[in-house]
Amino acid sequence: MPALPFDPLIAAAVMAATACTDAVYVMFTNAVVKRKRLPAASWSSIWYLLSSFAVISYTNHWVYVLFAAAGSFIGAYATISILHPGPTYPTQPPGSAPL
Repeated sequence: MPALPFDPLIAAAVMAATACTDAVYVMFTNAVVKRKRLPAASWSSIWYLLSSFAVISYTNHWVYVLFAAAGSFIGAYATISILHPGPTYPTQPPGSAPL
C-alpha cells in the first residue's frame, strides 16, 4: 500500500472544520432544546456542510482523523464555555449589610 502524502494545511483545515462543526452542533442542540424550528433547521444545514469537508478530507488519509478529533474537542468545549460560562457567585452573602 503506497503512503499517501500528508499536508499540514489540510490537517489544520480539518481541525478547523471539525471545531466549527462541533460548535455548530452545540448551537443546533441548543436551538432544539429551546424548540426553535428555524434556527435548528439552519444550524443543521450548516452542520452538514461543514462536516462534509472533514469527512472528504480525512477519508483520503487516516491521520486526519486525529486532527478531526482534536477539532471536535476544541469546538464543543469552546462553544459550551461561551454559551454557559458557569455559575457566578455574589461577592457577599445574601442578607448581609453592603460594604
